[in-house]
Amino acid sequence: MPPMSIFGMDFTSAPSTRKPITCAVCRLEAETLTVQECLLFPQFVAFEQFLQQPGPWIMACDFPFGQPRQLIHNLSWPHSWPDYVHAVDAMGKANFSQTLIAYSKARPAGNKLHQRLADKLAGAISPMMMYRVPVGKMFFEGAPRLLKSGASVLPCYPRSDTRLVVEGYPALVARHWLGKRSYKSDDRARQTPELQQARLELVDAICAPAMSSIYGVRVQLSDPLRERLISDPMGDQLDAVLCAVQAAWAYSQRTQNYGIPPGFEIDGWIVDPLILNAYQQTARATH
Repeated sequence: MPPMSIFGMDFTSAPSTRKPITCAVCRLEAETLTVQECLLFPQFVAFEQFLQQPGPWIMACDFPFGQPRQLIHNLSWPHSWPDYVHAVDAMGKANFSQTLIAYSKARPAGNKLHQRLADKLAGAISPMMMYRVPVGKMFFEGAPRLLKSGASVLPCYPRSDTRLVVEGYPALVARHWLGKRSYKSDDRARQTPELQQARLELVDAICAPAMSSIYGVRVQLSDPLRERLISDPMGDQLDAVLCAVQAAWAYSQRTQNYGIPPGFEIDGWIVDPLILNAYQQTARATH
């Protein structure tokens, strides 16, 4: 198998010099995923330009590519991903935000924020969330840019392009070794030695041989990069590397639709062996 370019993207809905979009640039050869560098994009235009890099490559981005089917149906949005993403983009940020907030307010308690199946299996929050962790805003800023890039967005918008984009969720990779322990914080007051110790353990784990049994790859880091991942208290560079791990795993599953089960074209799917195994177990139990 020839070497493959692998990218992991830690996304933010409001990039800045303090909190840029972060991209892990990696090279996959056999089972070794070598992290070459971490790029910082303080503006969306840099992200858009990066998407135009000629393929072949595969990238995992850590924001929801789609919205829950129940929301799409109830708001009478188009029932195809490119069409409703285009419609959301045309709304503008303020109108989109107001639409989701008003929709949630009108719903009964316990049924305000819908989840996709992938979110439920991953333990992820709803892509409708517009506050605290505003993944709804990340969807608004990210999904239209993926659509406009012309890349093949899996499974929502497959195209005959060698630039492949899949959805990642780095917390899943971290949970294999840390459980529910936290390893990062954007709040300076909460950036403790305990979080740094957790990052050290996580970096050691993804570079260890046991990594191959779960994700089929072993991460290789230079000493300076290793120190950067451990010392970054917000964890953005480490999250980008964890997304790259998921992208590499998806690439290893390319003959099996990149590890994505059928039927999730409208709302999207998170690529990870943990989720795929959970889905397959559920499917077997219901048949």
